[in-house]
Amino acid sequence: QVQLVESGGGLVQAGGSLRLSCANSGRTFSMATIGWFRQAPGKEREFVAAIRWSLGITYYADSVKGRFTISRDIVKNTMYLQMNSLKPEDTAVYFCAGSQYVSGWSVKSQYTYWGQGTQVTVSS
Repeated sequence: QVQLVESGGGLVQAGGSLRLSCANSGRTFSMATIGWFRQAPGKEREFVAAIRWSLGITYYADSVKGRFTISRDIVKNTMYLQMNSLKPEDTAVYFCAGSQYVSGWSVKSQYTYWGQGTQVTVSS
């Protein structure tokens, strides 16, 4: 059983930083890719970043490239999202998700496992 739990959200001023964590209490070998998505009020859930669990290859949405960094600690079974230079438009609930596939890493439907989400609010 895979259980993903996010933490690290909060309120920060524009230009500030936050680090989100996603702990997996289950069996990671069944997940090839771990990703972060976010959903702002009234908007669709959108892709933020993803990482191939075994190889560490990373992928980013254009809107966060150069500001966010995704990483993972295989020993701790934990994934991270370091968010720098935050903007008000980054405000959303952030979800981590696990996929059995190495392709389609930006597509919500490719992800089977989801965390409960953590709120990130960036004030201007």
